[in-house]
Amino acid sequence: MAGETWRGVSGAMAAAAALSFFVMPSAADEAGRKLVNEFLGNYCLECHDTSVQKGERDFEAFELPLKAHQDLLSAKEIIDQVTLREMPPKKAEQPTDEERLAVLRALRGGIAEARSQFESTGSRTVMRRLSNREYENTLTTLFGRRVDTLGLTADFPKDKTSHHLDNIGDALVTSGFLLDQYFQSANRLVESRLGKPAMEPKTWHFTKNFKQYEELSGPHKEALDYKFLCLYEQPNTDTRQGGYGHIEDFLAGVPVSGLYEIEVKAQAMHRDTHYDPKIFGIDLSEPFRIGVVPGDVTKGHIHYPQAIEPLLAEAVVPDKEPTWLKFNVWLEAGQTPRFIFPNGPYESRASVLEINKRYKDEFKGKVSDSGVGRAHLLKEGKLPHIRIGEIKIQGPLKEEGGSLEEIAVFGKVGFKEDKAVAQLLAFGEKAFRRPLDEKDRARIEGTYRQRLEEEATPRQAALDTVKRILCSPAFFYLSEITPEDEKLLHPYDLAARLSYSLWAGPPDDVLLAAAKDGRLAKPGGLREQIKRLLKDPRSEGFVEAYLDAWLNLREIGNQPPPRQVALRYYTEDLPSSMKGEARLFFRHLLDANGPVTDFLDSDYTFVDKKLAALYGLPEKDKLRLADGFQRVSLGENRQRGGVLGMAGVLTVSANGVETSPVTRGVWVSENLLGVQPPPPPDVVPLIESDVSGATTIRERLAKHAADKTCAECHRKIDPLGFGLEVFDPIGRWRTNYPATKKGGPSPKIDASGEFPSGETYADFREFKKILAGERKDLFTRHLVSKLLSYSTGRHMEVVDDYEIEDILAQVKEDGYGLNTLVVEALASRIFRSR
Repeated sequence: MAGETWRGVSGAMAAAAALSFFVMPSAADEAGRKLVNEFLGNYCLECHDTSVQKGERDFEAFELPLKAHQDLLSAKEIIDQVTLREMPPKKAEQPTDEERLAVLRALRGGIAEARSQFESTGSRTVMRRLSNREYENTLTTLFGRRVDTLGLTADFPKDKTSHHLDNIGDALVTSGFLLDQYFQSANRLVESRLGKPAMEPKTWHFTKNFKQYEELSGPHKEALDYKFLCLYEQPNTDTRQGGYGHIEDFLAGVPVSGLYEIEVKAQAMHRDTHYDPKIFGIDLSEPFRIGVVPGDVTKGHIHYPQAIEPLLAEAVVPDKEPTWLKFNVWLEAGQTPRFIFPNGPYESRASVLEINKRYKDEFKGKVSDSGVGRAHLLKEGKLPHIRIGEIKIQGPLKEEGGSLEEIAVFGKVGFKEDKAVAQLLAFGEKAFRRPLDEKDRARIEGTYRQRLEEEATPRQAALDTVKRILCSPAFFYLSEITPEDEKLLHPYDLAARLSYSLWAGPPDDVLLAAAKDGRLAKPGGLREQIKRLLKDPRSEGFVEAYLDAWLNLREIGNQPPPRQVALRYYTEDLPSSMKGEARLFFRHLLDANGPVTDFLDSDYTFVDKKLAALYGLPEKDKLRLADGFQRVSLGENRQRGGVLGMAGVLTVSANGVETSPVTRGVWVSENLLGVQPPPPPDVVPLIESDVSGATTIRERLAKHAADKTCAECHRKIDPLGFGLEVFDPIGRWRTNYPATKKGGPSPKIDASGEFPSGETYADFREFKKILAGERKDLFTRHLVSKLLSYSTGRHMEVVDDYEIEDILAQVKEDGYGLNTLVVEALASRIFRSR
């Protein structure tokens, strides 16, 4: 009993401790109310009472607790003015620093308490629609084939995130525009996949007229007479000269959506070039790769990036001689295949300019005055590129037993007029993820009958009914059939919540069977299904989506670094590797039930060749790109280990140009400790970088924090960021700041700090040790809370704290295992409740 009593007490204490990191444990009590009233009476009401209202501000009736949203705005305004020392006016009597700090704490506490009440959902999940990510995943599962070639959500409004989560119910708005987009998407999907005309396979063979545009056109005509299609650079560069290779005589694309066999006769040219490898910014020891992406001449320039261009296939291109490479890819009607060079040089134009400048004496032919000509390079130079001489296309290929979409909707027998209603009802049950009720059945059958009466063919009537099903709220909402007056979810609702949590998609037959026979409603049955879903490859959907939310990895790339100082970020596609490291690390802990404290500090990580080079690890000389990611021991090299040593986290917590202990400190506070710092006053000037290079960010912060009202927050935020200053904006280790002027000083980085609680650290390694030691329970508690928010579609509230504390106790008892944390959280009453 003593242990159970202590567990409840520790839960309340932990909740209070987390809140008091930045605010008072409770500012709505009598002491807080009195303190604020006295402060306003002494320093504000002379100008801002009901009779005067100077500046149209009336604070006479203002008091704690805050009762309305207008009170929140007033409290924020008072905080801003007191922090900036703009109020009271300089000529008026001034409060002491202690009085300012006390009223700021009280007001911040009042804001935190009021927001938790105003924003509360009553510990219930607002019925939510599928996020755009979940919507596409659902259609992929439902129809048995990728749908990203259609770009179904390309025109959808961007999902609004809430604390980096894209699946919070009250943030996922359903507008009239979005409803229209649902209809457009359903129509495109059904007509392109199920309404397409029958067609026998055709063959196309291309051996000439491989035109390329802009600066490439003239040189290719002169040197190659358009007999070869050449790829010179990665796709999506700035100058766009040879990143996409298209077929000029196939711009109309394929006649119908389907599977197509594409053969290309290709060769990797001049990978052994004698030109300086630095010109190209890539590792020429690695084999060249060719990829296939769709293109649509009606959607923009065929040799430029387009909104819909998922990678359809990829292969290594041999060096010695032209070799036939074969790909089976899905193309939509009107799409034409385009070829890309994923690991090619970055910006061919810059490479050509440099070669023409440095090696011009090697060429017999004339080097153009512009410097961008490449005819002479193609005739007698050694410019690395991929050269394609022939292309064959055959399709649409017939699929044994019928198309995947036909089977998914109508079953293995295909559409049968005499069984149409039964087939549509069966599909409706799959789409709605639950048994149909009488209203569902009536709508589905009624739609089919109505279309027949309107003289649609039976098959077209069935296809229109499928569209109606895909436009039903029961499909694009996670609708609840649990009665409103019941708290615990019924089995089918629980099955959908579980599958969208761990697969980001709909439940499979096994999970639905467990819902049907009631096993899922039992604790043992639920735990069994949680573990099964986690072992399934589809759980990668959970790993990716949860890390996008928890670590905010989806923002990587939104503030990229300048090319001149971080070229490898672009040439090596580092963002993909950055995300890969975090996902593999999380996956490892999930599968092995490893301790979540490894997220804070570890002696290992997962790297590919590119990250090994970025981190300066010895594996950089051993790994090849084909090896993919490998687990590596860090040994005594503790510059890495844990999420704070990962380039992805260090990139997303910077702005691409420079670093800031404040920005990274806020990131650590929010994402690792679960503590939301109060926002700075609206008119506080930014802490600008020092253009002379004479001072460090630490010195500028010290000056900024000399004001005690600023210091109140900075003394808690800044120590969480100082230890990370040894990493630049893309996560490279450094010991000095860069000089801001040529020949200027490069100030040495001081990565030491002191927590408000008194712990000190001298460097990054000691900083991580404090987090992994003194803050591990706070961190683990935040992981639990974040996972529950992600999986339920609502933010956790004060009333949830006690059960979260119970889950934390169970996780601690089992060695802080990540798998245990996930299983216990998803088996909890919070997860099982509306």
